[in-house]
Amino acid sequence: MKSVLQFIFWLLVAFVALFLAIVLGERGAWYLAWVLGTVMIILIAVAGTVMLDARYEDDPLE
Repeated sequence: MKSVLQFIFWLLVAFVALFLAIVLGERGAWYLAWVLGTVMIILIAVAGTVMLDARYEDDPLE
């Protein structure tokens, strides 16, 4: 049952991607780059925050 639900989920994702590709047309690549860039900046900021927080948790001088 789990594999059927996963298949349906990925099928829906594929249909949404196809729909967006049709609607956006030639602007699709720009929007893809914008979304990926935004997600990457957020992930880098979160990783930096986690590293900074871990650094201060292990500090014996505190």
